[in-house]
Amino acid sequence: MTTMFTPDHEWINIEDHEAAIVGITLHAQDALGDVVFVDLPEVGRTYKQGDAAGVVESVKAAADVKMPVSGEIVEVNEALRADPALANRDPMGEGWFFKVHVSDMAEFDRLMDPPGYDALLAKL
Repeated sequence: MTTMFTPDHEWINIEDHEAAIVGITLHAQDALGDVVFVDLPEVGRTYKQGDAAGVVESVKAAADVKMPVSGEIVEVNEALRADPALANRDPMGEGWFFKVHVSDMAEFDRLMDPPGYDALLAKL
């Protein structure tokens, strides 16, 4: 299992070659506060790296969930739609947003690894 991070505080985890799981980081959910609504992408839709694929709304603000890599959405987390607070309780686990079939693994390889993301957070 390989988890990488974006400067916009999304994480992506590739467990196998079928699909990668995407969510927001602990830092992102801390900054947002209590999540009250999520807008998830449509299954089958294709996005480019950096595109807004969803929205997360909290009591404080709303933020786009951006695509860490280019690819096609193959599944969304319906449990998160039903209970948006999952993004607060378990952002790196049960609070995942969607799964994507990665179309360009080179994009994944250019994302931040855990030490790189920790270094980014240390500068904030």
